[in-house]
Amino acid sequence: MNNTEQILNSDFIISFGTFIEDEKLNDSILEAVKNNGAKFVYMHPIDNFSLKPFYSQLIKYEVGSEEGVSALLLNSFTSNCDENIKNYLDDLDLGYVSAESSAGEEEFEEAFENSLKAKVKTFIIGDDLINHERVENIIQLLALIKKYSDFNLVVLNEDLAQKIDSCKNFDLKELEELKSFNGTLVYKLIDEKNDELIASQTFANISKVSNGNEIFVISKNERIKRVLKIDENLHGTIAILKIKNNENIFDGYKYKQVKIEKVEA
Repeated sequence: MNNTEQILNSDFIISFGTFIEDEKLNDSILEAVKNNGAKFVYMHPIDNFSLKPFYSQLIKYEVGSEEGVSALLLNSFTSNCDENIKNYLDDLDLGYVSAESSAGEEEFEEAFENSLKAKVKTFIIGDDLINHERVENIIQLLALIKKYSDFNLVVLNEDLAQKIDSCKNFDLKELEELKSFNGTLVYKLIDEKNDELIASQTFANISKVSNGNEIFVISKNERIKRVLKIDENLHGTIAILKIKNNENIFDGYKYKQVKIEKVEA
């Protein structure tokens, strides 16, 4: 069964680490919701407004907290783990991890409750995780979810899928303290229309720029030009930076702290 068929057959779906920007993926989830009455839990730092009519629950977590969120998922959705994993979870201060990631323990409990009657459960893992600096520990946590839960994993990145599938030896590291991502941030998203920075009014106000302004997006030594487009459905201080598929911009983790400057005429 391929990924699309897996999603279409599902009656409970969690997505993690993806904005669900891919049209085929989006359509598959919506079909499962419509045809199977699937419960869909969307997990991401940015609320995707187009998904609002379809998801049954939004779990919004802090940028950079994917390692902690993976541990919370492992704790919530697995059973019959071996003693080492049980001890690892017992030693975690889950209340602290939850507070740091801004994803409440009660939200995971709600998601678990909603999954109980489901027959085909699917866990979609996106490519936000690929260049996370704690990706090796995240891979182990996700491989344990695959091993000890009744989820079918749909991993959108082939390389990440292979690493999760081949992960057999578990040497979990202590969760790292969450680094703060303060100020204005961008989230890199591949799009054919890639001359824009899509932002909230809040982001524009902080950056002292207006809708339609030509701007420079600056991160460390890189400086790229975009047109600012305000989206009233977007909130907070994370803007969406549209890039070409092969564009080598702001390498690494998909979120970057940036400074915005208006292009002077």
